[in-house]
Amino acid sequence: MKVSAFEVASRYVYPSLRRRLVEHLREKGLKQTEIARLLHITQSAVSRYLHMDRGALIDISQFPDIDAELRSFAEEIIEKKPGEYEIHRRLVEISVEMLGKGYVCSFHAKIDPEINPSECNVCLDLFG
Repeated sequence: MKVSAFEVASRYVYPSLRRRLVEHLREKGLKQTEIARLLHITQSAVSRYLHMDRGALIDISQFPDIDAELRSFAEEIIEKKPGEYEIHRRLVEISVEMLGKGYVCSFHAKIDPEINPSECNVCLDLFG
């Protein structure tokens, strides 16, 4: 294994979740500057997420349960305006949930040919 599950989560899953969260906030009619302020990131980062320059390797919309969680979280962010640590905590939780459900296994195998998803149960055992 050349690429660990934690590396996959931090380099690919987390940015993809954040990108989808930005999309949900945009669907609510928010401007890039408003989204940036709510998520405690730069407007430039929001633009890169929306233009698929960042976090575009995993299509979160293919996981309806995760996508619904992000849609609900977007509404919560608009309503309660949580701090950056609370947003980070929630995105990490959702990242771990994706690992535990095996949603990332086939992607992991694509970026690390040494991974055999039918033999590897690391994430399922640890986070499932």
